[in-house]
Amino acid sequence: MGPPTWASVGDIPRVVFNRRSLVRTVGVALVVGTVLFAINQLDVVLSGKATTGTWIKAATTYLVPFCVANFGVLTATHRPRR
Repeated sequence: MGPPTWASVGDIPRVVFNRRSLVRTVGVALVVGTVLFAINQLDVVLSGKATTGTWIKAATTYLVPFCVANFGVLTATHRPRR
C-alpha cells in the first residue's frame, strides 16, 4: 500500500505523521541538517563560543530540511478534489 493521500488541509497531519513519511522526512532532516550544521556552525561550537543564538540557528538548520522534505511528500501525495 502506498502512502496516504490528501485533498484538504485537514488531511495533511495524517500524511505528515504517517510512520513511513515521518521516518523519511526525519532521516532527510538529520542528514542534510548535519551537513549544513557542520558547514555553518561547527567551528563556533568546537571553539567553545556557541551562544543561545548559535543553538537556535542549529535547531533551524535541522527544521528547514524537515519542512522541505514534508513539502515534497505533500506535493507527491496531493489528490485534487473532484
